[in-house]
Amino acid sequence: TAPALLATSFLAHDLAVLARMADVLGRPDDAARFRAEAAAIREAFQRRFFSRDTGFYDNGTQTACVLPLAFGLVPDDETPRVVRRLVEQIEGPARGHIATGLVGGQFLHRTLSAVGHADVAVGIATRRDYPSLGYMVERGATTVWELWNGDTADPAMNSGNHVMLAGDLVEWAYADLAGIAPADDGRGFRTIRMAPRFAKGLDFVEAAYDSPYGRVESRWRRAGDRIRGEVTVPVGAEASLADGTILGSGRHELER
Repeated sequence: TAPALLATSFLAHDLAVLARMADVLGRPDDAARFRAEAAAIREAFQRRFFSRDTGFYDNGTQTACVLPLAFGLVPDDETPRVVRRLVEQIEGPARGHIATGLVGGQFLHRTLSAVGHADVAVGIATRRDYPSLGYMVERGATTVWELWNGDTADPAMNSGNHVMLAGDLVEWAYADLAGIAPADDGRGFRTIRMAPRFAKGLDFVEAAYDSPYGRVESRWRRAGDRIRGEVTVPVGAEASLADGTILGSGRHELER
């Protein structure tokens, strides 16, 4: 993936993050300036890297699709084409495997889930052949290698404890599969965004997170064509469900 595409997409993302930080800190002038700069970068990014003929960015690698989608750089009317290219790259040349480096891997699973392909993310996460985290496990790894082929690579160029290569896997498991994430209101886990994704290929998910307000728990299980779940919200916090329902502290049973 072209270094210029990586750097430019991250510049736009960083400016958007700064704008949000300025909002939370009550600095509207800074927020407006950062948003204006981010908008200008997005327009330039689109002109430079997107091909209307192909429907993807630059050479269309997994990373070249993931980053624009993750950072909100893709126009709404072109999003389906970029998503299609990403899924095709995973299911075609990569044969259902991850084919990113460290940079694209940081956003792969969450992005796939956000665009309606959580099942593809589950497929990648549960692979046990090369290249995958499961391959490392099959070869006896107890920590994450720096290289997918760490069992055969030159040890001098291969860290044996490279946890960042796990990318967004853990955050995806908690925030997307279990649905335990802080709402975007600047208050941490005072408001919990509880919106689990019931991905095909999974029959149940169970997770707990010790937030500053106490333990948050989420579990769901398939029961025929229904989903049955249970959510525990700590005292002093509340959970916002995908349908807008607000849950107060305590244990709640859910079904859909």
